[in-house]
Amino acid sequence: MFPSVLPAARLPDAKQIPVLRWGIVGPGWIADHFANALRHHTDQQLVAVSSRSRDKAQAFADKWSIAYACAGIDELLARDDVDAVYIATPHNHHFPDGLRVIEAGKHLLIEKPLALNAGQAQQLKQAAAERNLLCMEAMWCNFSPKYDVIRQLLHDGVLGELHTLIADHGEFFTPDHRIFNADLAGGPMLDLGSYLVGFSVFVAGGAPDSIVAKGQAASGGVNGQTSMLFTHPQGMHSVLHTTLFSNTPGTALIAGRDATLVLDGQFYAPGNFRLRSSDGRHTLYWEEPSNRYVQLCHEINHFAWCIGQNLTDSPVHSLNSAITTLAAMDEVRKQIGVIFNEEQQP
Repeated sequence: MFPSVLPAARLPDAKQIPVLRWGIVGPGWIADHFANALRHHTDQQLVAVSSRSRDKAQAFADKWSIAYACAGIDELLARDDVDAVYIATPHNHHFPDGLRVIEAGKHLLIEKPLALNAGQAQQLKQAAAERNLLCMEAMWCNFSPKYDVIRQLLHDGVLGELHTLIADHGEFFTPDHRIFNADLAGGPMLDLGSYLVGFSVFVAGGAPDSIVAKGQAASGGVNGQTSMLFTHPQGMHSVLHTTLFSNTPGTALIAGRDATLVLDGQFYAPGNFRLRSSDGRHTLYWEEPSNRYVQLCHEINHFAWCIGQNLTDSPVHSLNSAITTLAAMDEVRKQIGVIFNEEQQP
């Protein structure tokens, strides 16, 4: 039955969120948004930042009133006053940096994607489990209020039997952007496509049972755009497209027998969606400010809540979900002939 109202988003009780002392590794643009969200929208403490350049670390520390600027990850990890570490280095550094954090006995929040491939991600999961540490991928959209409302609608079967998921994510990048750099695992898949594949896994509740992918090359030896068709065990098709050549609408649609949910672009970011019954008689709207990366606060608070609950895996976005997403992207890359430099045989 079509609901009369949308469910309320479920957020952790503020009283159950312990205050952690955080360190940041890699003070780039996403770390800047992370620091802003943490400083102004949570009660967490930011105590240290590291970069290979002490000057860059110091500039970041000065901007966000961070007490300690460290020259390199090892200096940060040696600090006893750091409980949790956020990894915001380039994609090909996520796995080695993440392992070092775990080996140092710190809880780990690692920017998406968790690693370059599912094999590396599995190693991170095993290492964290052996040390009883929380390791979580910072797939920020999965922790947002919007995604929680969608999660409840899917759980309650409001859309009926799911048939079609269509999602798109394309952005224009200038040739000097790191996304064209093969030495940094460039191409759209890890930056943009991870939202698409992750959304498909999120909606389907697991891995696709078949994948067909076609790609187009770009300069710099990287993939420029990829189109994907996933089929799922329950019969749903996911039609996904990503490109770094052009700006595209960035919308998404989930079509079921009883209702269709349409997300405005960019579908993974804060914004609006509408749920319409298949007979066209009923429509519900989710509306929220497009406050973008302010909503990184939700992944930060959820991570701290997990620590407070003595959890070593997130019940909202598990490591298995992250690994499933990476495994699907591995198959896509295999079909379009993309091998990252770190995966090349010596």
